[in-house]
Amino acid sequence: MNIKKLNLSGIKGVIFDLDGTLVESSLNFTQIRIDVGCPQHEDILTFVDALSCATTKANAHRTILQHELDDAQNAQWLPIGKAMVEKVQAYNLPMAIVTRNCRQATAIKLANNNIPIDYVLTREDAPAKPDPTALLMVANTWQLQPEDCLYVGDFIYDQQAAENAGMKWFLV
Repeated sequence: MNIKKLNLSGIKGVIFDLDGTLVESSLNFTQIRIDVGCPQHEDILTFVDALSCATTKANAHRTILQHELDDAQNAQWLPIGKAMVEKVQAYNLPMAIVTRNCRQATAIKLANNNIPIDYVLTREDAPAKPDPTALLMVANTWQLQPEDCLYVGDFIYDQQAAENAGMKWFLV
């Protein structure tokens, strides 16, 4: 991907996804689904949230957490992610991260890679994407209209979240 394709004209703030956008991820979603009993075609977080048995739900959350923590230990900057952050810094625009990751794994990834973004919302802070709540929270905090913000991600949920929030989007 060519960093020049990231058009920041008219943009007043940039929100990034984390996994697959800023850092690499080796999460094996097929295995996670098997481990928590989620059908392969369903969203894992939605499936687990719908579980009626509190014990089963707690065990599933622990399983997901362990997968995320294992992945976080080895996650490295993606060259394109670093280049995008540097470009946004050069424009002196505010930056945030909105991720479906848990707070603990996100903190490890940010610290291990010295990612210079302090405003971070995880799934503990707002409903998971494609729900637009977290993106709208960022725009509101920045006192910007959603259409003045750009959401950069790598997956259909990122595009859907941005569209649901009324934001511009860019997929890497």
